[in-house]
Formats: sequence, C-alpha cells, structure tokens
Amino acid sequence: MGREHERSGSPGQSHGGTDSAPDGPERRRVFGMAAACLAGPWLPGAGPASAAEVTRGGPNRAAEAAPRPGGRGLDVAAENTKPGHADWRITRPGSAGAVEGYASRVSVLPGQPLALHVSTTADAYTVSAYRMGWYAGARARLVWRSGPLPGARQPTARVDPATRMVTTDWRPSVQLDTTGWPEGCYLLRLDTADGRAGRYVPVTVRSCSTAGRLVVVNSVATWQAYNRWGGADLYKGTTGKKGSRSLAVSFDRPYESGRGSGQFLLYEAPLLALAERMALPLAYVTGVDVARDPALLCGAVGVVSLGHDEYWSPEQRLHVTRARDAGTNLAVLGANCCYRRIRLEASAVGAERTVVCFKEDYADDPGYRAGLPPTNDFRRAPLSRPESELLGVIYDGYPVDAPYVVSEPDHWLLAGTGVRRGQSFPHLVGVEYDRVNTKHPTPRPIQVIAHSPVVCKKRRTHADSAYTTMPSGAGVFATGTMRWVEALDATGPGGKGNHGLDARAGAFTRTVTENLLRAFAQGPAGLARPAEDNLTAYYPGTAAPTGGV
Repeated sequence: MGREHERSGSPGQSHGGTDSAPDGPERRRVFGMAAACLAGPWLPGAGPASAAEVTRGGPNRAAEAAPRPGGRGLDVAAENTKPGHADWRITRPGSAGAVEGYASRVSVLPGQPLALHVSTTADAYTVSAYRMGWYAGARARLVWRSGPLPGARQPTARVDPATRMVTTDWRPSVQLDTTGWPEGCYLLRLDTADGRAGRYVPVTVRSCSTAGRLVVVNSVATWQAYNRWGGADLYKGTTGKKGSRSLAVSFDRPYESGRGSGQFLLYEAPLLALAERMALPLAYVTGVDVARDPALLCGAVGVVSLGHDEYWSPEQRLHVTRARDAGTNLAVLGANCCYRRIRLEASAVGAERTVVCFKEDYADDPGYRAGLPPTNDFRRAPLSRPESELLGVIYDGYPVDAPYVVSEPDHWLLAGTGVRRGQSFPHLVGVEYDRVNTKHPTPRPIQVIAHSPVVCKKRRTHADSAYTTMPSGAGVFATGTMRWVEALDATGPGGKGNHGLDARAGAFTRTVTENLLRAFAQGPAGLARPAEDNLTAYYPGTAAPTGGV
C-alpha cells in the first residue's frame, strides 16, 4: 500500500469485559447521545431489557426497532432482477484534472437533493448514477443519467496552515434529485462530452431503518484518511514525509484513488455483489451515519465492517457496541478495524465534512484542549479503549504477506469448503493483520478458526480468524486479514494485480462469507452457534474464560 505507519508499543494490560460507555470527557460527550435498543425481545414471551442490562450485555435477546420512517426497506432480490449495465466501468480516465468532482454529502435518504461540485477542462460533461450490486454479474444498474451540462474549471486546492488540510472552495455545479433512486451504494460517473475522460464520485443512498437487516457500512472516513488528492493525507504531506502530513482531511475534494471511487471498489464492492447475489435483507449506511444517529442500528440483525475500516469516531464505536450488546451480530471482514479515533467537524459545505485525527500529536489538537476526546489511537493513553473490547481481535502489524492457515476445519463457518486442518491459501493474509491477544481486553468465549504464522518486521507471530459470542447472543466474526474482501473476486491463477490471490482463495472466502452472512441474517448467532473457547490450544497459558452465552 506504500504508506508510512506510525504504530508502536502496546497499551495497558487490563483483561476481559466488553466496551460499554466510555469514561471521562468521552463519556460526557457520547453517552447522552446513545439510545439503547429496548423495544422488544428476540425470544417469545421475554420482556424488554433494561438500559443497564443492555450496557452490561444483558439477557439473551436483541431488540426490535421502534417504527422509523422509510417502510420495510429495499427488496434486494427484486432489485437485482432488473437489467444491469456493465458499461459502468471507466475505461478512459483521461488526464489529471480533465474531469473530477465530489458530492455535498456522503449519504442521502432517497428523494433528498444532492449537489455535485465538478471541475473540468471540457466544455460539457454528463453525470450517470450507477447503483452497485450484483445484477447477474454486471455489478451495476444505471438508475439515472443527465443530459450535457456546462463545464467549468474550478479553483485550485488550498491548504489550511494550521492543520495542513487540503480542501477546495468549488461552487455547486449541479443539483441532483434522488427521487426514485433505490437505497444502496452508488458510483456517480462523470464523463466529458467527448468521451475522453471520466471519474467517479461515490455516494450512499442510505436506509432509513435497519431493523431485521444486515447493515453494510461504507468506511468513508478511512477512504478520506488515505485520500492524497491535492498532495496530502493523514500519513504524508506535500513534502512526501510524515512530518508534513495533514492533521485533518476534508470531504470537500475529489478522491485521488480508484479513479475517484476512493477505496470502495477494492475493499467493499466485492462483498456488496456477493450479499446482493444472495438476496439477503440489506441496509446501506456510512460510518458517518452510524455516528450521527444513536438509534440507526436498532433492530439490525448484523453490522458488516468491510475490508478497510480503520478510522472511527467515539460515537460510531459506542453505537456499534450498544447494538452488539443488544444482540446485533458483527462481521469484521478486514483487519485494523476501529484503530484510529477521529472527530467529525463541519466545513463550509455542511456538517461532518472534516475528519480530524492528530494521532501522536493529539495534545496540540484544539478540540482536545477544549475537553474533547483525543484524536489518537483508541488503544493509547490518555483514553485507552483497545479495539479488542469490541472485536475480540486486535491489530498486530504491517506489512505482511503470508498464507492463511486453517486450524478448525469442522467449524460451522467453514462448512462446504472441504478444507483440512493445516490447509493454507497463499497470500490471503496481508497487508495488515489482527490476532487474539489477551494482554488486551478480550471478550470470551472466543474461538480461533485460522491461526496463520506471519513474520512482521522480523517478528514471528500469528494472524487469527476468530469467532466470539456475547452475553446478548450476538456473534462476532473477524477475519484477521485485510485481503478477505479482495479475495472474494479471485477466480484465476493469481497475479500481481490482486496480490497473488487465486481461485482457491476466492472459492474459500466466498463459501465462508456466505455461511457467515446467512447465519447472521437469522438473528443473534450465538444463541444457536455459541463459540467454543479454544485459546489455550493456540496460546498456552491463557486463562480460561469466566463466562459466556
């Protein structure tokens, strides 16, 4: 990935437990925002849980959401019977700056207006709205297309002297009416009128309600953290060195990577296509939406974190934790999830348009000086909340490229794969990885399914895929590798273009993911499929769990 990481050391040595409301200033900021999902039980005849029960993990039940606007949600099966349009792919990107743009919001409800800010050297351009999914393998459906729109070159980027944040002052170019657009993940394709250049603009048409659905969460804060459009992101600045990196990044600019799509096509689109092909009940949101709305995940059967989901606000983490502790399953299909703590701030365009993350320079953050949580790694002082509290696994290193090694072939998640103990899949572990590490808070019982030897910067250790079940009945599965979603599209012999992932890795990850999504779509997976704690087999000396489902 060619990036410079700033990670080292390990935080405190506390053990066990789950992630309830934060302490200190973080608690004051976000606890009042969170609403427990208490409307009803999963088990017939059981009464509603109390707020205290939900915070602690409570009884074996999950809540049903109170009615929310927007009806029953999208019929995914019916949507995917509509004709797809394989021409969504950009084949002629053109020169840098020929056409590019960004949306005024990362997500809208169906029918809400959406402004596009477009800069182009062409006299005219068009906008095509493609809803991404399965569509018999076409992967997209054309929902709307504009006529020719007048083009104009917008001003160059500017850099904020205080945070080195790159942003633009582009005026709105066109207002889109999303009436009739089905909820889902969209790529808006900008094409110059002569067809010589094109770029994407990603946007989510989000779901009003997630009740009874698997929630696909677009990791837009992480996309933005790695966005080097204008010459700087949260890793390197315009000098190419860490010392000039941005301390905040803005959604008020195009994405440089993915021909404008950010990280969507690599880390998210393959899972979306698989889930829509399965015709599962899905809801579509971004991490920004989860942070904003404490009740958004109420009644959801599962939350799906995709291939690269590193940057979370305290509000997003709290709301996901409370959903898990009310019985909502959690699938983590990447690694390095929920690692960086951020703050969302407004820009001139609107609310939640700036991602603030000072990292090790958190003491210089004016927000922190004003009493807000530090924008550093979740696991680090002064407000240490290791991500393992939520996920079971914890980020362990970068970079690696290693085989994925099966350790528990009889686990229900591996049904139908035909694998044997010790069987491996080359290159499937990388470029970042997670492991189980009880030196950090780790919910139990937790079951290691794959235990893959890795060497990271001359250090020998392991990457783990692990399944955890919570007192609420929720199941939590973490792949332990960032290449899982990418592997879903692997069908050939493997090569440089996909890190060497071959058809065997593709068939394996697709089967496991299908098993996972089907089980998680049925409700709290831990009730029927409790984890069987096996840490002592892989990490001798690990204490036995003190409780379980």
